[in-house]
Amino acid sequence: MMKRVEHHRLKPSSPFYAMLREFCHRSKNLYNHGNFLIRQAFLADGKWLRYGEIDRLLKGDADYPDYREMPTAQTAQQTLRILDKNWTSFFAAIKDWKTHPEKYKGRPKLPKYKPKDGYFPLVLTNQNCKLKDGIIRFPRTFQGFTVKAAFVGQPDAVFKQARIIPHGGEICIELVYEIPEVEEKADNGKY
Repeated sequence: MMKRVEHHRLKPSSPFYAMLREFCHRSKNLYNHGNFLIRQAFLADGKWLRYGEIDRLLKGDADYPDYREMPTAQTAQQTLRILDKNWTSFFAAIKDWKTHPEKYKGRPKLPKYKPKDGYFPLVLTNQNCKLKDGIIRFPRTFQGFTVKAAFVGQPDAVFKQARIIPHGGEICIELVYEIPEVEEKADNGKY
């Protein structure tokens, strides 16, 4: 199966723009809070808190409601999975740097915090969003927000996830879907 992405742009004039931007800001808050906990554990004890541990810690943290303020629990989990991937990449870069320091300008640094007034992508899986009659329907917390999918015209296309990404003054909505592999044609020397 091949993954494909369909892009949609949402302008600030849309009635859903402010709500989606707020959700992306909450995603950034959760990312920074999780990153803070991982950094503190790593710098103090040399221990790396993996996704399962950080998810359990933030889910039960009553003092910081970042996890519960997300639109759905799965969007919070997806944000924490991205954070875990960033830390995995950091450790892979450190390992590679030790064997091939000439490839780098310096020692790789810890994953950084996102800007305080910034935004972070919001990922919704196909368990949150449903494809029905060519329209992606988002959970109730999205107040009736829907997106018309163009990929439904392709045979055997399977909807996987929706990503809401703040991009400049707009919000980019990416619909990720899978289609079967297409056989490549033999090279005829013309293309």
